[in-house]
Parts: sequence; C-alpha cells; structure tokens
Amino acid sequence: MGERFNVLPRVLPFVLLLTGVMIALYGGYATPSETAGLGGLLALVLIALIYSVWRPSDLAPILKSTIRESTMLMMIIGMSLLYSYVMSYLHISQSAAESIVAMHLPRWELLAAILVMVVILGFFLPPVSIILMTAPIILPPLRAANFDIIWFGIVMTIVMEMGLIHPPVGLNIFVIRNVAPDIPLRDVIWGTLPFVLLMMLAVLVLCFVPGISTYLPDLVMGPDGGR
Repeated sequence: MGERFNVLPRVLPFVLLLTGVMIALYGGYATPSETAGLGGLLALVLIALIYSVWRPSDLAPILKSTIRESTMLMMIIGMSLLYSYVMSYLHISQSAAESIVAMHLPRWELLAAILVMVVILGFFLPPVSIILMTAPIILPPLRAANFDIIWFGIVMTIVMEMGLIHPPVGLNIFVIRNVAPDIPLRDVIWGTLPFVLLMMLAVLVLCFVPGISTYLPDLVMGPDGGR
C-alpha cells in the first residue's frame, strides 16, 4: 500500500489530462474530434512542464512514436470500415437481422437473439455501421413487442461496445496489443474479461430495472420531455 501511495504523484499528470479532456467533451466545449486534439495539446504541455521537454530534439522521438501509433490505428479503423462496406454490399448483416425477425420469437428471446447478433457483429464492425445496417430491420419488431426504443438504444450501445473488447477477436483488443506490444495478447484478453462481465451485468440490470436508463432525463425534462 505504501508503494501505491508513493506512485500517486506520478499518476497525477494523467489524471489532470483526463479531467481536462472530460470537461471539454461533456461540458460541450468541443466535439469528440476537437477533444482528441485538445488531449494531444494538453499532453505536450504536461511533458514540457513536468519532464522539462522543451527542445525539438527531445520532442522528435515522441512525435515519431505518435505518428507510428496513429497510422496503425487509422489502418485498423480503415480496414474495419472497408469490411463493413463489404458486409453491407453482400447483405450479410441485414440478412442476419432479417433471419432473427423471421423466427417470430417471444419477446425476451427476440431481444436476446438480437443482442447476441450485435455482439458478434461488434467483433468486426464499428458501432455506427452496425446501427445503420440493422436498425431499420430490428426496430419495428422491437417496437411491436412493446420495448422502449430509447431503453433499447442504451442497451444496444453497451452491447456494441462490449463486442469491441470481447475475446477472441474484439477490435480494440488488437488496438491495445499494437499500442503496447510488450504486453502479450493473452494478458490483454484476460484484462478485458472483467470489463466484459461488468457490461453483461449492466445489461442484465437494465433488463430487470429498465427505469434506470431514462431516470435522469425523465427527472430533468419530464417523462415525455426527451422523446
């Protein structure tokens, strides 16, 4: 425990960086893309003030590493977008959604089948692609089954994000592996499992207590204020 407290001052700059980014993003001062640039600028300010990195020769290795990692991430994202285009062109995702709807499953079985499909699609596709390809097909039967669409949107968002870190082929697993090549892929996968389990638990809680998902907006704007 003493070692943990001794390390806290070294963690403080990262806490300040995250705090600044979160304030800019959730305070509505910047878009997500602008917040990313702000985070990079704050990081440069912190290393200049704390580690006395002022000279261009000191910044060169940092900028070189940043370009390398950014290129790797953009290649992964670019290939995932190409893959989503191919799946959309071949009508794979839409066919899977149509097959589930055509089964005429009971209410909760329909929801479970859709969420399993979303997790599997999340292995390979970014969330926006999943929404665009499946939402027009799955929303009408869900609405007919008397599911709250706003509630389902929150559950679907959690499940899509879970697919991005779900072993064995979650997209972000390989992103983390490339950002930290010294960490074995096995350790990365084991490290994601607690978060996967917590997200599964969150989905179960939302299914049993659906009012949690809309409690705050209903409290602020009224039961129908945000619909």
